[in-house]
Amino acid sequence: MANEGADSVRFVRAVLEHCGRFRRTTFFAVLDKATRDNSLELLREEAASDSRLTVVWAPENRGVVDAYIRGYREALAAGCDWVLEIDAGFSHQPADLPRFYETMQRGYDCVFGSRFMRGGKLTDEPWGRYVVSRGGTWLTNFLVGTRQTDMTSGFQLFRREALIHVLDCGIRSRAHFFQTEMKTFCRHRRWVEIPIHYSSPSPRLKSSAITEAFWQLWELRKRVRTGAV
Repeated sequence: MANEGADSVRFVRAVLEHCGRFRRTTFFAVLDKATRDNSLELLREEAASDSRLTVVWAPENRGVVDAYIRGYREALAAGCDWVLEIDAGFSHQPADLPRFYETMQRGYDCVFGSRFMRGGKLTDEPWGRYVVSRGGTWLTNFLVGTRQTDMTSGFQLFRREALIHVLDCGIRSRAHFFQTEMKTFCRHRRWVEIPIHYSSPSPRLKSSAITEAFWQLWELRKRVRTGAV
């Protein structure tokens, strides 16, 4: 999370509202120096009254990938059996969560949210980001041999063993391409996609990030072809 203000607490409550059936639930909210408003203070206040919320302050983070990896490791260290990745700020919809849980119960290792499969929906997605996401998905499937409809989505649920496997493979990207890496590492596991509604408040994707993604894709292709992942 970063600079969500009062929406940070509203988002946590909305997510936890859809997690009532579990024996134990922990929401790990990872914040770092990218946060310049009062989100950290508000979340700490909320955590004082709701033990299901754990606020992780990670000033050492160097970017978004570090934040996600810190969240994964916190969840694994806490002994979580399932680990859900979801963007704050309501770009991902908490109302979609029950379908992730119901699908995982059918024996899958990973459940991936897709904006582009039948039933998926995008709202307020800049045209440039749409082209990069669709084009990147097609190119990854072609070069790496994956078979997903959305290789760049960050709304996904992992069994503990699958997430450990992903981290052991080694996430090398320092930008949003890491979502593609994760999905590629899980290509031989029992995975499935489900449709999600995505509403994008994100800023324009920088050209440097696009260049890095294409470079990382070629590197990923080499790792796959050599059996390194």
